[in-house]
Amino acid sequence: MILIIGLGNPTEEYANTYHNMGFMVLDKLAEILKKDIKKRECNSLVASFSIKGEKVVLAKPQTFMNLSGEAVKCLMKKHQADVSEIIVVFDDIDIEKYTVRARVNGSAGTHNGMKNIIEHIQNQNFKRIRVGIGKNDRVLKDFVLADIKEEEKEKFDESIEKLAKLLQQYIYRKDFNKLMRETSKIGKTEEVSAEEDKE
Repeated sequence: MILIIGLGNPTEEYANTYHNMGFMVLDKLAEILKKDIKKRECNSLVASFSIKGEKVVLAKPQTFMNLSGEAVKCLMKKHQADVSEIIVVFDDIDIEKYTVRARVNGSAGTHNGMKNIIEHIQNQNFKRIRVGIGKNDRVLKDFVLADIKEEEKEKFDESIEKLAKLLQQYIYRKDFNKLMRETSKIGKTEEVSAEEDKE
């Protein structure tokens, strides 16, 4: 079982905002896999299918970001997914713009969607992938809910596509260590230092 959850906010108003990186990655992954994330369950849009006998669920909670935990808890119960079988993809202001970091566990940091998930499932030992959107001088809420700047779209699209391709590989091989190594190269113009890799 693999349950990949992309975080974001529903409705067209938020479709192109920094806070919707999780949705964008899931949409690109679904495109690569030729699947449609459109079935409604657990207050989410989902695509369910099997690859090499493995059940795979892609999900985009429609609860709005701060209530993501409600959907995640429901999805885990419905699909009988263990916490070790989920991957949550989301935006992160605390890492460099266009970069990606994958980890097997950790705290929620400053992300309200992640805080709500941990609160609802009472566990933070799940895989997560952070897409860096960088820091900004604006009020946090105003920044993350703003549309992505036109001049940044190409680089974000490139990072999103690379990550989606790595997630496709993960679905077939289930090698998260390799995914962590490869995602650390996304958005970098030079080799990632050992110190950065410990982040």
